[in-house]
Amino acid sequence: MKGISTTLIIIIAIVVIIGAMSIGTYNRLATMEERVDSAWAQVENVLKRRADLIPNLVNTVKGYAAHEEEVLTQITNARAGLTNANSPEEFAEANAQFNEAIRSLNIVVENYPDLKANQNFLELQAELSGTENRISTERMRYNDAVREYNTAIRRFPANIVAGIFGYDSREYFEIDPQDAEVPEVNF
Repeated sequence: MKGISTTLIIIIAIVVIIGAMSIGTYNRLATMEERVDSAWAQVENVLKRRADLIPNLVNTVKGYAAHEEEVLTQITNARAGLTNANSPEEFAEANAQFNEAIRSLNIVVENYPDLKANQNFLELQAELSGTENRISTERMRYNDAVREYNTAIRRFPANIVAGIFGYDSREYFEIDPQDAEVPEVNF
């Protein structure tokens, strides 16, 4: 009888220890998942900021380049792509289209010397430049959070808890290698 109660106590202790470890691991994974979601929300925030700046930039350019409708349409479509994207992959594709539209806009800007001196245009360009830096920073923070989270759910014993509770790996926000270069702005 004494051997059975000792064995029962040991089994109960092991179950309690495993349960406590599982709860701690679950809470850590939940926190990391929230960090990834928060970082992604911030990426979306700065991408939206950039998309919101575009109509102002387009309207300023329209006054100088009314016949450059194709470029302005391309920019508007690129903005719509950013607004409608839902996943890191869709945002990366929309970002590539946006970068191409900005390159086309820069060609238009080179053709209109007066536009380059316009105060509204210069302010919008500065805002756009600052936004590009913010996007880069937030994309890096998001990818760092994803790396930490994906690593955590793959490591033992967290991978067991992650599998039980449905913690799946997250996508990195990757861009097309040709879009890794910042669009050149020549004034």
